[in-house]
Amino acid sequence: MINIVLHEPEMPANTGNIGRTCVAAGARLHLIEPLGFNINEKMLKRAGLDYWDKLDVTIYDNYEDFILKNPEAKIYMATTKAPQTYAEVHYEPNCYIMFGKESAGIPENILVDHQDTSIRIPMIGDIRSLNLSNSVAIVLYEALRQNNFDQMNLEGHLRNYEWR
Repeated sequence: MINIVLHEPEMPANTGNIGRTCVAAGARLHLIEPLGFNINEKMLKRAGLDYWDKLDVTIYDNYEDFILKNPEAKIYMATTKAPQTYAEVHYEPNCYIMFGKESAGIPENILVDHQDTSIRIPMIGDIRSLNLSNSVAIVLYEALRQNNFDQMNLEGHLRNYEWR
C-alpha cells in the first residue's frame, strides 16, 4: 500500500479529490496540520463524494509528530525544486510520498535532508506548479504501475455489450 502525505494542505476541494483518489488506488492518506480547512467541511466531503468514509486517513499535529509516528518511513518529497523526476526513482511498497501545501510546497528546511528522494513532475516554461490533486494522481499511479498495480482491477467490462 502506498502512503500519500499532505503537508499542511490549504484547499478542501483538493484534499477531497486526493482522498477519493486514495480510496480508488488503495492508498493511505496522511494529513499534517495545520490544515487550511475543517476536516468536516462541506467542500471536502463534496470533492470526496461518498468515498470519504472508506478512506484510511491519519491526521498529525505537525511534521515532527508525523516523523515520530512513522520513524521507518521511506519518504519521497514531491517538489518543483527536486533534482530528479518522479519517473527516475523506484517506489517501494509501503513508501510515503509527501506533497506540500498549495501556496508554498514543502518547506526547504525539510527538503534539504531528502535530496535523494526528492522528485519533480517535469513542466514546460515558467509554470509554477500543477494542481495538487493532479500531482498526487500522477505520482501515485506511477508508484502503483511500478508495483504492477498490485491488488487492483486490471480489466474493465462493458455493461450492455461484450468486447469483440
